[in-house]
Amino acid sequence: MSGSGGYLRRVRRALVAVADKDGLVPLARGLSELGVELVSTGNTAAAIREAGVEVIAVADVTGFPEMLGGRVKTLHPAIHGGILADRSDAGHMEELAGHGIEPFDLVVVNLYPFERTVAGGEPPPEVIEQIDIGGPTLLRAAAKNFESVAVVVAPERYEPVLAELRAGGGLSRGTRVALAAEAFAHVAAYDVAIAAWFEQRTAAGAELPERLFLVLQRAQGLRYGENPHQRAGLYRFADSPGALGGARVLQGKEMSFNNWLDTEAALALAGALPAPAAVIVKHNNPCGAAVASSAAQAYRRALASDPVSAFGGVVAFNLPVDVEAAEAMAEVFTEVVAAPGFEPEAREVFGRKPNLRVLEASHPASGGVEVRSLSGGALVQDRDAVTEAPADWTVASSRPPTEDEWRDLEFAWTVAAPVKSNAIVLAAGGATVGIGAGQMSRVDAVDIACRKAGDRARGAVMASDAFFPFRDSVDLAAAAGVTAVIQPGGSVRDQESLDAAEEHGMAMVLTGRRHFRH
Repeated sequence: MSGSGGYLRRVRRALVAVADKDGLVPLARGLSELGVELVSTGNTAAAIREAGVEVIAVADVTGFPEMLGGRVKTLHPAIHGGILADRSDAGHMEELAGHGIEPFDLVVVNLYPFERTVAGGEPPPEVIEQIDIGGPTLLRAAAKNFESVAVVVAPERYEPVLAELRAGGGLSRGTRVALAAEAFAHVAAYDVAIAAWFEQRTAAGAELPERLFLVLQRAQGLRYGENPHQRAGLYRFADSPGALGGARVLQGKEMSFNNWLDTEAALALAGALPAPAAVIVKHNNPCGAAVASSAAQAYRRALASDPVSAFGGVVAFNLPVDVEAAEAMAEVFTEVVAAPGFEPEAREVFGRKPNLRVLEASHPASGGVEVRSLSGGALVQDRDAVTEAPADWTVASSRPPTEDEWRDLEFAWTVAAPVKSNAIVLAAGGATVGIGAGQMSRVDAVDIACRKAGDRARGAVMASDAFFPFRDSVDLAAAAGVTAVIQPGGSVRDQESLDAAEEHGMAMVLTGRRHFRH
């Protein structure tokens, strides 16, 4: 904490009541050594006393025992009067003296583990018991009265607070303001978690929640956003380990805004494919993806899809990276490589490129909702995922796909889902050979994919994220040598596209579900 900013507020009496006992004893001992009188509740008082530090029980201050199984402990004027009194108001101080109430200078409180209890799958009665009442009330009271009282909610603040007290005997106004802000934010996040739990229990199963509660905490600042003139930061949800499952940057330069976006896209697609698989993403679009017998082979085949676009891309694997895969990447400039793990020998190979970002990360969990901000609001939707399977699909053509075509159609369909619409993916032998992304016209996306594939389009299959509005896309693919097509269907001109497939001897499969990505 910073000790700058305004006068010092001496600390002579402190209320300490914490659910998280981490760091409690060193704090209590440090305060006691500074001559601070400690007042505490049940289990907290017991832990302090067991450490050999003198402490006064709250019940001895209030003259009233804890009751209702601990639900009522600190909700008493002898406590809250001592916290809320404005020291600059003579009337307040006279009232305290008249009632025999001593003021508090420091309040150290953290709250019942509500979120951890929910995450642990405990039954509703136990979750309800973890809704703290007295704790938030204490925090709000102390934070409101920051001019007279300092409030500490996080164990990581204990040592800085002690250091400032040791240095000057009190806490500066700047420190008290910062601590108050942290306390209000903590209570707000806690209330959001409780409200969200109740919302989930009352919302209709087929509907999105009436209210969506989002609490984000800044994990780190970023140099800039998508462009240098934009401010940016990496935030994490309050109840999560962090972005991408608490990803760890093992080496390399600082991750940029765009690096994080591309890494999530690459990991998400890699996680949707059978292992071993490798995915290369550029500008949030896959430019290569492949499954193979090894991570190295999967990478080589993904790279072959579009080696030009892969320059400066992000690579993700869905299994730990071995030395062979690391060496396969050695000759290509790559911004980030991400995977669930890395063998030590692979780390040594990557270490030869000190600027390469090596990220150990989980594949993003499927399900949940995604939120996109609008001016004055937001759009919320279920996350898209390919849950349909060949058993759900319909062969619309007279010729069914061959066994090899079926495998490639399923692979291409999975890859097409995260490609920006209009999306076309050509694949052969479990690898992409051409991708057309983000085009305003679907036939243009087909043209790009076919041109990128070149001769490799012959014998390949084609996936389209949405239906063909005209037969021209099928005709163009057939001219390039594509032999089978998978698409959702649903166009008023579906028959024209099917007729084109029949004329060219192509197999056509309809999935009944589209995967637009804007």
